[in-house]
Amino acid sequence: MGDRHARRLTPDFYRRDSRVVAPELLNKVLVCGNRSGRIVEVEAYAGSADPASHAYRGPTKRNLTMFGPPGRLYVYFTYGMHWCANAVCDEEGRGLAVLLRALSPIEGRDEMRQARSRARRERDLCSGPAKLCQALGIDGRLDGVDLTSQDAIVSIVDDGVVPPSEPGQSCRIGLSVATEEPWRWYVAGDPNLSRAER
Repeated sequence: MGDRHARRLTPDFYRRDSRVVAPELLNKVLVCGNRSGRIVEVEAYAGSADPASHAYRGPTKRNLTMFGPPGRLYVYFTYGMHWCANAVCDEEGRGLAVLLRALSPIEGRDEMRQARSRARRERDLCSGPAKLCQALGIDGRLDGVDLTSQDAIVSIVDDGVVPPSEPGQSCRIGLSVATEEPWRWYVAGDPNLSRAER
């Protein structure tokens, strides 16, 4: 991030319910190396209280990071081809997390275009959870990284842009269970959303 005033979010920011953290992550900046994007869409997952969560049935080898300390990056592989990234929330052992669904590119657009050669428009670079991981170079090797550590290659920072006072809100996308929960939040009107507003 070029903004010297940007600051990493602290463990205390994440040490809250994912449904509280999620809308507050909007307009924060996800940074991975020299690439970054503003978070414009998120979804909350609520651990053992949420049948759609990877943590619903307890810890496994795949989801262990979800049960770790708040502020860790949980990266998982899906559909045999895509990586997705989440910020772990609440107290250790709870299994709550926020899925990062879409970004508005800020820095490293050339690298993003190389990584996402099929994207024809800038708005297609990070308009989905798998797309943003591909664009920023996030994969399973980064699972468990401490987003709050000054030494971590991946972080979420606050550069002074506040979350929207009235974010868009809807049910989560692409689920077969717990489809009624309105735990998706987004920056209304942003062109980089994974799904157009209705």
